[in-house]
Amino acid sequence: MDAIRDRRAVRRYTPQDVPDALVADLIDAAVWAPSAVNQQPWAFLVVRGRSRLAAFSERAKEHLFTVLPQALELHERSDELRQPGYNVFHGAGVLITVLAKPARYAPAEDCCLAAENLMLAAHGFGLGTCPVGFVRPWLNLPAVKDEFGIPQNYEAVMPIVVGFPADAPVAGFRLPPQIAGWLSFPEKAAASKI
Repeated sequence: MDAIRDRRAVRRYTPQDVPDALVADLIDAAVWAPSAVNQQPWAFLVVRGRSRLAAFSERAKEHLFTVLPQALELHERSDELRQPGYNVFHGAGVLITVLAKPARYAPAEDCCLAAENLMLAAHGFGLGTCPVGFVRPWLNLPAVKDEFGIPQNYEAVMPIVVGFPADAPVAGFRLPPQIAGWLSFPEKAAASKI
């Protein structure tokens, strides 16, 4: 419960590199997520390198501003995104994207479960993470899939940056849960057989 309550989106990272072994541990945690009929429909794209990710950030932003300008105008962080040099990867050195392979039963939802495992494990290892949904449309472009070696029938579901946090994010809050229904149907006592 502490990990669930304390994990936060981190948007500032130190220059310290995340070791490959630790990245592998995060992916191992991800694959232990539940999936429909145990189909395990995930694959992972790992991209390392701050300068390369900064260049990808510019390309992803350009794509977003071209294809989704009105949607971005409504987003609370649209002004920040438009700042020259703003890096959607927040200066992290690693991007791990959970990819959905073709599967019969809701593969994208299963990949979201894997992503949550990955983020909670990262928190346990003292790492920070931040889902970067803005780059998902760019990652799903056929040319970008070709560039990264992603099969065309895989879908980028959850891009997540990973790194060592530069500072502790401010604690968030949650509204009380809204219970839309709580139905209880008492079981009838079984009739005794004589």
